[in-house]
Amino acid sequence: MSLLNPQLAAFAAVLDEGSFDGAARRLSLTPSAISQRIKALEDQLGQVLILRRTPCTATPAGVRLLRRVQQLRLLEAETLQDFHVDADSSTPSTVPIAVNADSLATWLLAALASLHTRDGLLFDVRVEDQDHSTDLLRDGSVLGAITAIARPLPGCSVKKLGVMRYLPVATPAFVKKHFARGLDATALAQAPMLVFNRKDALQWRFIHGVTRARLAPPMHYLPSSTAFVEGAALGLGWAMAPESMLLQPFADGQLKPIAPNRWLDVPLYWQHWAIRSATLSMVTETLLGTAQASLRQQA
Repeated sequence: MSLLNPQLAAFAAVLDEGSFDGAARRLSLTPSAISQRIKALEDQLGQVLILRRTPCTATPAGVRLLRRVQQLRLLEAETLQDFHVDADSSTPSTVPIAVNADSLATWLLAALASLHTRDGLLFDVRVEDQDHSTDLLRDGSVLGAITAIARPLPGCSVKKLGVMRYLPVATPAFVKKHFARGLDATALAQAPMLVFNRKDALQWRFIHGVTRARLAPPMHYLPSSTAFVEGAALGLGWAMAPESMLLQPFADGQLKPIAPNRWLDVPLYWQHWAIRSATLSMVTETLLGTAQASLRQQA
């Protein structure tokens, strides 16, 4: 069962799935029925809520409504659980969160597995760069986000998780070829570099810390944390990689730092909506506990 207004349920489903057809499949309705519910909701509120494109996205008014609907969905699931009512497939019971890819590849899955095993929670994980993950929190797509931004968004709470340390690495042969004379602007301008995606600023931050020059090195884009390390180990280029993913490649001699005693520390935070929710409290407590054991903790 679901206590959520059918129009609001259709609205949330369209934005979750990115299309009217996807929402129809999720709610076991026809696309026409979904369209009618959205149209009725927009007529009632006097505003366009969804931009009909691929994928469907929320208008500014839709963003405001989605934030409210997401809170209602979470509190509804908790209410039904309190009364021992089994929610059917139309009742959203999944916790949407935004995470950076490196957390997902290293420490986060253990926390999610613990929450699922212990509390039966399901998760809709949206991967986003830690410098941009709060965008998904701001627009109402997620309930919480792992982010590098310490200042809480309006209506949100923030907790520090710890620090993820990144080391600049490459194969010994790559270091010998490109950095035999040391790390300087000339070497960094010529050495191929691995970048996760267009939002990934770690390599540029490292370069900025070494030289103030404006460089345009050759680049590979590899949007996968594991492929990032594997690509570096295969000699594609140098990369900034989480130290926890480098233990075996270092031990095997596949990778080495391109510069001793240089690294980047990225503080990570958990931001979530400041609502009275037992589910969010459980998620927050578990993430903090797992991060305490997995990330560097600095005063």
